[in-house]
Amino acid sequence: MRNIKLTIEYDGGRYSGWQRLGKGESDNTIENKLLEVIQKMTGETAELFCGCRTEAGVHAYGQIANFKTKTDMKLYEIKNYFNRYLPMDIAVIDVTEAPERFHASLNAKSKTYLYRIAIGDVPSVFDRKYTYYSFHKPDIQKMKKAAEVMLGKHDFKDFSTVKKSKSTVKDIYQIDIYQDEKEIQMTVKANDFLHNMARMIIATLLDIGLGNREIDEIATIFDEKSLVMGSSSANAQGLFLQEIEY
Repeated sequence: MRNIKLTIEYDGGRYSGWQRLGKGESDNTIENKLLEVIQKMTGETAELFCGCRTEAGVHAYGQIANFKTKTDMKLYEIKNYFNRYLPMDIAVIDVTEAPERFHASLNAKSKTYLYRIAIGDVPSVFDRKYTYYSFHKPDIQKMKKAAEVMLGKHDFKDFSTVKKSKSTVKDIYQIDIYQDEKEIQMTVKANDFLHNMARMIIATLLDIGLGNREIDEIATIFDEKSLVMGSSSANAQGLFLQEIEY
């Protein structure tokens, strides 16, 4: 069996996320579109593993996935086949042969999300599907100070909508915030993310920058005895899975 590693780019705007199981189960997922092509290409019912399960409406510049197959197709043929039959808003940008034990999810060392916030006088007609528009310009320095409080290992249960009882302690390696005249970009790099965690971190930092919350609330949210939650999830259209490192 060959272990095929894919690097995938997609516009998540019309999909129910990478995968949608349980309540609200949907076939309209990135994973399902890829599996349909694998079935057509190889005649096999494959299992597809991804580096990070993006949520409904979230995009990706560099999603990683892998699947096992017996096909003898060349790598460029696999890549071309995917891009011939996938919808135009999903593209396989690289195909490589991975070691047998490579697993896109289990072997991931870090994941980085990018969030785009438009702050120009008039929202861009062309970027409206890929940015969140803020009517007021947030205090970037205040956001950066708040971001420093979030770095390191913390229990991010109250910065997520996770319902499972598994560990909710995650390690935030880096949060960077950049600004020009028309846009703010925020990147969050961590060992892993809980459900909606990236969007709630970003929403909380934005609320702090806009004066709706104070920096010291972050410590309260981390306090397991507190009932205070992070801000409601930032809009999905501005979020991109930027990179997964192995």
